[in-house]
Amino acid sequence: MSYVALYRKFRPDSFESVKGQDHIVTTLRNQIESDRIGHAYLFCGTRGTGKTTVAKIFARAVNCEHPENGSPCGECATCRAIAAGVSMNVIEIDAASNNGVDNIREIVDEVAYSPTEGRYKVYIIDEVHMLSIGAFNALLKTLEEPPSYVIFILATTEAHKIPITILSRCQRYDFRRISIDTIAGRLGEIVEKEHVAVEEKALRYVAKAADGSMRDALSLLDQCIAFHFGDELTYDKVLDVLGAVDTGVFSRLLRSVLDRSVAECIALLDEIVIQGRELTQFVTDFTWYLRNLLLVKTSEHVEDVIDMSSENLQLLQQEAERVETDGIIRYIRIFSELSGQLRYAAQKRVLTEVALIKLCRPQMEAKQDALLDRIRALEQRIENGAFLSAAGAAGLGAGSPGAQGGFATGGGTYAGAEPQVKQELPKALPDDVKRAVSNWQAIAGRAEQPMRLYLQNAKLSLGADNQLVIVLPDGIMSDYFTQEKEHHEQLEALVSGFLGKQTAVSVQVLKENDRFTDHYIDLSSLINMEIEEEDETEPDIY
Repeated sequence: MSYVALYRKFRPDSFESVKGQDHIVTTLRNQIESDRIGHAYLFCGTRGTGKTTVAKIFARAVNCEHPENGSPCGECATCRAIAAGVSMNVIEIDAASNNGVDNIREIVDEVAYSPTEGRYKVYIIDEVHMLSIGAFNALLKTLEEPPSYVIFILATTEAHKIPITILSRCQRYDFRRISIDTIAGRLGEIVEKEHVAVEEKALRYVAKAADGSMRDALSLLDQCIAFHFGDELTYDKVLDVLGAVDTGVFSRLLRSVLDRSVAECIALLDEIVIQGRELTQFVTDFTWYLRNLLLVKTSEHVEDVIDMSSENLQLLQQEAERVETDGIIRYIRIFSELSGQLRYAAQKRVLTEVALIKLCRPQMEAKQDALLDRIRALEQRIENGAFLSAAGAAGLGAGSPGAQGGFATGGGTYAGAEPQVKQELPKALPDDVKRAVSNWQAIAGRAEQPMRLYLQNAKLSLGADNQLVIVLPDGIMSDYFTQEKEHHEQLEALVSGFLGKQTAVSVQVLKENDRFTDHYIDLSSLINMEIEEEDETEPDIY
C-alpha cells in the first residue's frame, strides 16, 4: 500500500479525538444526544483547525445506527460507508471549483429526494465564500427551509465574505487556533505510534511554526521526518528543514542593533542567507521574538503567555533590561511593515538590509518613536565619549569668539560658522576662568534638564580677551544654545551666579570632521595638570 500523509492517516474519526475545539464538540454532541439538530451550520476558522473533519464526524454521528455519547460508533454499516466515502447520504462539495449557479441548482434539485438509508442527507460545502452572488441567491431559499432530512454544513476561512442573508440562517461555530501545547501533545502521540525519535524541543518548534493549524503541523512534521529519515529528529535539524533561525541569532542581532552597528547586522544577515535560511520566515520569527521581549518588558507574570523554557525566558529578561519599551515597539513596527513588503518583493535581502539599517539609524525616520530613539542614541554616544574620542565619529563643528556668522548678546557670543586657528596659551589664566573650569560639573549640576546633560558633556576652552568658551558638537546640543537666545542668557546667568560676578560666556560649535584639540585649548586638561604639579611639590608629611 502506498504511503499516506500523516495528516490523512491520523485524521480524527470521532469527537473524542478532535483536539483544541472542545467548545464546538461539546455543543454538537449535546445536540445529537438531545435530538436538537439544526438544519444549517457555518463552520468558520483558519486553515487546519478541523472544520471539515468535524463536519464529517457530525455527518456520521447523525446517521449512526448506534451512537455513543453523541459520537459515531464507527462499526455500523452507515458509519463504514460514510468513512469510505461511498455513502449517498453525505455529499461533499468544493465551492472553489463549483461556484456557479448551475452547481447550486443541482443541489437544490437533489434535496427533494429523501435519503435511501440513514436519517439525514448532509451537504458539506467547503470554502463556501467562493460561491458567486447568484449561487448564494439560488441556495438561499433552500437553506432557509430545507426538508426535515437535510442538513447543510458550510465551511469557510473567510466568513466576512459570506452574505448576511446566509449568515442569519446558520448556526455559526468559530474554530479557534489550536494552542502550541495541544499541537505538541498530539505530535508526541503520533511520533510514538510511528516509532520516530524526536526531541521535545523540535516538536514544540514545529507546533509553533504551524501557527495554530494542526494540519500544517502534521505536514511540517512529515517533511522533517522524511528529510532525516532513520535519524533522531533534533531541534537543529528541524531548523535546517524549515529554513528557520535559532533564537540565539535573534539575541545577537538585537545586541548589534542596540550597539548601532550596521556592519554587524549586515554581516549577521549575510550569515543567515549563506546558511540558506528563508528571509520571510526570519522576519516573522524575529518579530515574534520582539513581541516576547515587549511582554517581558511590560508584564510581571508572562510564564503563561510566552511559550518557552525557563532558561530562555531568563535570557529574554536579561535582554529586556538593555532596551526601552518604545524602542521595541519601533522595531516591531519596522519589521511588521517589512513582513508585508516581502510577500511580493523581488529583492527580499535588500529590503531586509534597509530595515536593519533603520533600526540602527533612527535619524532616517521622522516618526515620533524614531525621535525618541534618536535622542537615546545621542545620549548613549555622549556617555561613551564618542563626540570627543575620534574625528568624524559624531557630527561636530568648530568656531571661536567673534567668528563669521556669530552675533553678540549680553556680553556672550553665539557660535561662528567656520573653525578658527588655535589660539596661543596666555601666560596666566584669569582666576574666574580657572574657578569655572575647576567647578564645571558643579555649575552644570545646577542647571535644569536638558541643559544639565549638555553642559556636563561640553568642552571648555579660552577665547578672545581670556573669555570662557563652551564648545559643543554640532547638532541638538549646540542648537539648544545657538538658536535660542533665552537659553544662552540662562547659561550666562548660571555661570555668573556661581562665580558671584557678571561673566560673559561664548558658545562655539565644533563641526563634522574637526578635532577639538586642533582648534581649541583644552582648559580642563591644562588646569588638572597644574593641580597635579602643585600636589607633587607638597612636602611629604609621612
